[in-house]
Amino acid sequence: MRHLAAIAIPCALIILMAGCATTPARFYTLSATPGSAATSSNLSVIVGPVSVPATVDRPQMVVNTGANQVRMDEFNLWASPLQNNISRVVAQNLATLLGTPHVTLFPQTLSADAGYRVAIEVQSFDSTLGQAVVLDAVWTIRRTKDGKTEMGRTTVREAVQETDYAALVAAHSRTVARLSQDIADAVRALDRSGQ
Repeated sequence: MRHLAAIAIPCALIILMAGCATTPARFYTLSATPGSAATSSNLSVIVGPVSVPATVDRPQMVVNTGANQVRMDEFNLWASPLQNNISRVVAQNLATLLGTPHVTLFPQTLSADAGYRVAIEVQSFDSTLGQAVVLDAVWTIRRTKDGKTEMGRTTVREAVQETDYAALVAAHSRTVARLSQDIADAVRALDRSGQ
């Protein structure tokens, strides 16, 4: 009996290791809205900090599977921390939307010369395969020269018909584009009011 166990255990381990080795991890990143960033303004903006809920603040993609249930997928991962991913895409989108090359990320730039500072608190970043993604974010824009602030909230739901992770990420990129548009509109309004 011991001899049989001595053979069975290593064989089972080899089979388990082979099964794990055949499922490669896939890495995803949000993408900015395509467009030319033709320079048409001298606005300067620092994006960040960006915070995300603890539930999704991890490398694994988190998907809703029920009313009060989520699943972390060990084989579908974010290529970088989600808050960095969101701030990078918002910055790229703002550069295009505002027509300025002067959009940087916090904390890489602590320049007091920036005209505006954008902080984003993501309240929910939900993903449901084959159904929808939801982004709910509260944001604050502060004009540096006088401290005047503008606060807003962007809540976006994007339908997802496909049942793959690439479709979820593409839908989340569209929700971040909407967030970026709302922030760009508020920056423009603050800039007009400060002239």
